[in-house]
Amino acid sequence: MINLKSKLGGIVVGATLVFAPAVSQAEEFINILTGGTSGVYYPLGVGLSKIYADNIEGARTQVQSTKASVENLNLLQQGKGELALALGDSVKLAWEGDAEAGFKEPLAKLRGIAAVYPNYIQIVASHESGITKFEDLMGMSLSVGAAKSGTELNARKIFEAAGKSYDDLGKVEYLPFAESVELIKNRQLDATLQSAGLGVASIKDLATSLPINVVAVPADVVATLGAPYISAVIPAGTYDGQDADVETVAVVNFLVTHEDVSEETAYQMTKLLFENLPELEAAHNAAASIKLENALAGMPIPLHPGAERYYKEKGMM
Repeated sequence: MINLKSKLGGIVVGATLVFAPAVSQAEEFINILTGGTSGVYYPLGVGLSKIYADNIEGARTQVQSTKASVENLNLLQQGKGELALALGDSVKLAWEGDAEAGFKEPLAKLRGIAAVYPNYIQIVASHESGITKFEDLMGMSLSVGAAKSGTELNARKIFEAAGKSYDDLGKVEYLPFAESVELIKNRQLDATLQSAGLGVASIKDLATSLPINVVAVPADVVATLGAPYISAVIPAGTYDGQDADVETVAVVNFLVTHEDVSEETAYQMTKLLFENLPELEAAHNAAASIKLENALAGMPIPLHPGAERYYKEKGMM
């Protein structure tokens, strides 16, 4: 909350009070990098923004919609954000400087805040497309997420693990979640692959508009992928018309900052995250999976000293 202190001058001119200039503490600007507005990153970013604005004295917060993981990490390296959500595999590849994944050089300024919730790879096709299993996607049209996004990186890895490539598809679209759904509604696209928390708004919207099939990622593909990917289940009833559990793969999301963010700000961002989980869950139910005991699991980059301070207080380090 911006804390403005002012002193009232004791001079009265006619009926007018004269005030001395307001004195304020230095503002702390926190720009939170998220993803498309129809995904999970954005509402969680909005939730965090409110928590930080209400509880960090002098904080001015902003939520920025982006192309998600890869763009977020590159922006952090450039100092164009203070906090970002990103997929674990993207964070690892950013630290290593994997050019194919969208990182021209190692992003050495990145620092970890916390592991948060898992992204589920959710492949959804229109019922009329006839796609019911992964192999059925071959020769069909599929949107794999925005180019060079974390979702698209997940898609490429899954196809590689299955011994396939985009060349096996009939058509590839590189579109964000909401745009992919609109094309399916208009019968211009057969399926979409979305890496997001369960109950993502875009797929909910699609499922209420037309019958869908949620497509499993085969167990042998999951086993081939290995860490940081893990096997997961999309529970029956997650989306309208989904009457059975669907096996898939998941990858953990991380909150990431950079080394130039102050220790105190990083400490407060970490502390307030875990002290306000019910409020964050109200922003999106994916936050129900955020647990303090899992905060350091699989962290692929060094912790920010401010986050480290908090975990030491909690006896975790």
